[in-house]
Formats: sequence, structure tokens, C-alpha cells
Amino acid sequence: MSSPVPVTSRPFAAIGLAASLSLIAAGIARAEPAMVAPLPVPPSADAAPPIHLPAPGRGTPDSFADLAARLLPAVVNVSTTETVKPGDDGDPDGEGEDAPQIPNFPEGSPFEKFFHDFMSHQNGPEAAPRKMQALGSGFIIDASGIIVTNNHVIRHADQITVTLQDNTVLKARLLGHDDRTDLAVLKVESPHPLPAVAFGDSDRARVGDWVLAIGNPFGLSGTVTAGIISSRGRNIEQGPYDDFIQTDAPINKGNSGGPLFDMQGQVIGINTAIYSPSGGSIGIGFSIPSAEARGIIDQLRRTGKVSRGWIGVRIQDVTQDIADGLGLKAAHGALIAGVEAKGPAAAAKLQVGDVIQTLNGKDIDGRALPRLMADTAPGQVVKLGVWRHGQVVTASVTVGALPEDPKEAPAPKPDAKARGSVPLQGLGMTVGAIDDVARQKFNLAEGQKGVVVTDVAQDGPAADRGLRAGDVITQVQQAEVATPADLRRLIEAARAKHRRSVLLLIQNSDGLRWVPLPLADDAK
Repeated sequence: MSSPVPVTSRPFAAIGLAASLSLIAAGIARAEPAMVAPLPVPPSADAAPPIHLPAPGRGTPDSFADLAARLLPAVVNVSTTETVKPGDDGDPDGEGEDAPQIPNFPEGSPFEKFFHDFMSHQNGPEAAPRKMQALGSGFIIDASGIIVTNNHVIRHADQITVTLQDNTVLKARLLGHDDRTDLAVLKVESPHPLPAVAFGDSDRARVGDWVLAIGNPFGLSGTVTAGIISSRGRNIEQGPYDDFIQTDAPINKGNSGGPLFDMQGQVIGINTAIYSPSGGSIGIGFSIPSAEARGIIDQLRRTGKVSRGWIGVRIQDVTQDIADGLGLKAAHGALIAGVEAKGPAAAAKLQVGDVIQTLNGKDIDGRALPRLMADTAPGQVVKLGVWRHGQVVTASVTVGALPEDPKEAPAPKPDAKARGSVPLQGLGMTVGAIDDVARQKFNLAEGQKGVVVTDVAQDGPAADRGLRAGDVITQVQQAEVATPADLRRLIEAARAKHRRSVLLLIQNSDGLRWVPLPLADDAK
């Protein structure tokens, strides 16, 4: 399956299947649809009420020409130059997977020595650095020369230039950038005011609304494409604050940083990524909503950096399996998998296994919580509605500032000494004590506590949920475990209560996460 990829026109390897797609240039006639009379439907007393469609209003425009002519002058081409040394990431002459390979000559032959010496000279310390260029898009939001683009367009750039629609070329300086949301703000100096566009309210945009994308795909400046909003709130696993607008307006490499306009000519999104097996548009593009971008861009303009709220928890969404394991009636909220020892959540006595269900009285889920916390000013007090062991409590948390490099939430530390080992055939895994042998075999930390998974059956429930040998189980049903016997006892207790699944807190190199395992009544 392909993954969303940035849409800068810097060369990159295609992600997903290596597909060869051909463009249909011309010569295809559009077939006229057959006229089919609707079948009559007899009335019924039990029939659902008819769907009343809204009155005709914003229909298909006769043309986008007037709107495009008004907006084009505010969209710019962003060009960057980067000095790449041999061996640097992304340098095709370095030692990465794109590096040229020495042909498979017989060992010790003159040809092998010749090519080895040649490649060593090309990539050695004496090899000269090279200049690499990348192209992207941007748009002017202030007549004084403030320009918005994507961070991945200008990242690592030694020089940034901006080309206006009239081919005026201006040098740009970076005011600030944000890695987490992939946004950057540039400043150019112009002897006269520049044409600018305004932000709109992306929260009011609806699925099915018409949109225009303007940018510089493949360096073709001033390209206008049209489409609709295909979906809202997309999480494409690009970062902790994903909330993308999906559009079918064609977006390609070089469109990165360009605007997505509504029919009033306001920017409701910044085009950032595409979903494609080939690197080209297949009608699935993603834009950062203006509602998320505006506050970040304002901070970057003023201070050059972004300050975010943070409460110091590691969370995951509550699935139905997790809800069943906890005894929750509905899959709702953000489950805490770890608490930073000196963070705001720890000061408010939040615990691993708590389920945060409301923020200031409004329902939330695991995806929304990090974004809402990030948008909260440090120092502000928020009230969290927390489900804990069958009861709902309220916690007041003073929001802190997100550290530059937040620490991983620590694992629980039970005091009991782990002994023995137990096969859990019904769950498809075997667990063992954490002793010196286990620490060495699975590279566990000296102070690691809990129960280690020593073996996982290929076709068992544990394998289906992603468990693997070396994972450490630190809690079962929100109770700490210190020995395999503890684990077996808690699982049997859950089975005696006729639970459909048992909830395990798993720690590995990826951090902490809750994993629901289905329980079979006859498993032993």
C-alpha cells in the first residue's frame, strides 16, 4: 500500500508499488449517458421520510477564469539551493541506497580495482560538494512580502529565491519554520506592495465544496487545477497533529506549499502531500487546514518558532476492543499509556490506564487530544473528565510548554521480583521472568520490570495484535505485574468475569502502548 508523500519537486524514490502509468492525452470521446426513467415506488406507511435536497445555490461554476485571474498573482514559485557533500543523506553519489554500485567483476581482477578506485575517488574526502536544487510553491499573505510555504520545501536550503507571476525574482529569508506541521514563513523585499490573499475558515468548508489549487507542479508555474473537498480530518500518519483536508484537485510534485482556495478566493488549506503509487497525482491530495495553520504562521512571523501546550502523557485512541477490556460501554476517549514523571499530568495525579473523555466539558478522542493540547496556551488551566476504574473524576491540569525533545514516558516499576515462566497457549504466547539471561537475550534495561514475552505463536492472538518476543508486559487490566504468575492470575480473573478481551500494557523499543487480546473461554 502506498503512503502519502510530500509534493516537492525534489527528486525522490517512488513510494509503494513501482507502477508505470501512461497519460491519456487526447482522442477519447465522452459517452452520453443513457436516459433511464426512474421506477415508481409505491407508498408505504413504514417508509422513511423523503430526503429534502437543498435548493440550488452554489452549483458548478461556468468558469474558474475570473477567480483564477484574481488569485494567480499572489502564488509564487519557491526555489531552493542546497550544498550536498558526498555521503550526505539524499546525495546519489554517497553511500545510500541510491549510490552507484560497482559492477560484479571477478574478485582481484584489474576491472574490479579500476572501478573501486574510481568510486572511492568520487565519494572520498577529496570529492567536491555539489549544489542541489528543489522547487515548490508558496503564496503571499501580506503585501509587505510575507510568504507561506511548506517546511519540507525550504529545509536545509542555503539559498531561497521566490519568482512572482511576472517573472520577478526576489531573494527570500526564512522567518521561521515548524517541523511538526510542515509550515514555514519567508520574507522578501520588494520596492512596491505585492498582491496578497487572505485566509478563510476551513472549519466551514464541507465535503463536496469546490476548491482551486494553484502552484508550480514540476516547475510549471501558475498551474491552476480544480476539484472538490473529498474528506475532512484525515490522519495520514505524518505527525501528531494530522487533521488534513483531502481533495481530488490534481496536486503533483512542486505543488508543495501552494494554496487551496475556496470559491470566495480565500485560502482554506496549504497543499502538502499526495497519496500515490507513482509519485504523480491520482486524485488524492492532502492540505493543512487554515484553521490549524493560521496560529502557527502568526507565531512564526512574530517569534520564528512555535510554542505549544503539553501535559506530559502518552496516549492512544480507545478502540472497541480496548473498551471491552476496560469495561467501558462505548469506545470513547484517549487512553493514557504513559505519564511523564515531572510533567503537568503527573502533578495533577493522572495515572496510566486513565481514559480522558472530555476537555473543558467537550468530548474528545485520542486523535484530537494532542492537537487540542498543542493549541492551548502554556499556563492555562484545563479541566479533564477522566474515567478511572469505573468512575468519572475531574482533573484540573495546568498546561505546560512542549519541550523541544519531550522525554518518553517511563514504564511502571513494580517492586516484586519476577520468577518462573508460563506458556499462555490460549493467547498464543509464552512469557518469562526478567532475569539476567532475559536482559541479555532481549537487550532489556537493568531496571526493567514486568514480564517478558519469550515466544509468540505465528497464528495466535498475540501475533495478530503485533506482539513479538522481547516485548515486556508491565500491566494487565491496569494492575501491575511482576511475575508470570501475576500475569496468569489476572488473565484468569478477567476470564472469570466473562471479559471478551484482556488489556495489556506493552513496552518495547517503540515505547508504551495498550494492547487488547481476545480471550477464549476454553483457553488455558
